[in-house]
Amino acid sequence: MKKRFPRLSLIILAAIAAGCLACGCFATKDPAYMDLANSNVAPCRTFLFGTDAMGRDIFAMIWYGGRISLLIGFLATLISTAIAVLVGSISGYAPPWADGAVMRITDLVLSVPGLLLTVFLQAVLGGESCYRLAVVIGLTSWMSMAKVVRTEVLQLKNTDYVLAARCLGGGFFHILCRHLAPNFVASLLFMAVMNVRNAIVAESTLSFMGIGLPVEVVSWGSMLSLSENALLSRSWWMILIPGAFLVTTLFCLTNLGNYMRKSVNKRHSNL
Repeated sequence: MKKRFPRLSLIILAAIAAGCLACGCFATKDPAYMDLANSNVAPCRTFLFGTDAMGRDIFAMIWYGGRISLLIGFLATLISTAIAVLVGSISGYAPPWADGAVMRITDLVLSVPGLLLTVFLQAVLGGESCYRLAVVIGLTSWMSMAKVVRTEVLQLKNTDYVLAARCLGGGFFHILCRHLAPNFVASLLFMAVMNVRNAIVAESTLSFMGIGLPVEVVSWGSMLSLSENALLSRSWWMILIPGAFLVTTLFCLTNLGNYMRKSVNKRHSNL
């Protein structure tokens, strides 16, 4: 049975992303302003999504915090994809001994739990900025994608057009950009979408553990890091609302990634 394109997931994801980008037009309150006279206020007309323990407006925090979470997700994916394409292409294009060495190193890094590796790099690099966190997540999420790139390059490097380009003096990066990458970009697309999801999850997990973004930097993860206080004060909206936005975004990304994966598998099975 043919799987239908997840149009609803794409629409919801686009609406959330557009809302985060254009939040200055409708979220008029400052997400960092602490109105202590209105702390722990339940959703009402004045505060649509309520306020947290410091009196910050959750409606504004959701949209401005979504900017940070999505920025980390896409920037970390861009970094991990660039590393994966470079390492995987070099490994697949290199002689067997070099290919084996690169893959053993990749397998060694892949054997370390991703969260543990992320925590270690975060501790080594230090700092609590969204850009530094995106770099840390990107540096720890390229290994599986690199193995896929290597497999694709191994299949493509002995094709006639690649051999012709080599005979004409084409360098590695010229062949990679003109002949190899266009043929494996579809295989990487679904992994890139899933990496965006994984990066957002990693940011949320690290912030929840207190080693990601600080509380004053608003993101969906840093908002959920206040869940313990929310439970003690019975402020359900502080957990439910950011959690709903996070879960909805991850669900939409998962649907899109699964559709792309099945489309790629179907294309390969028809070759």
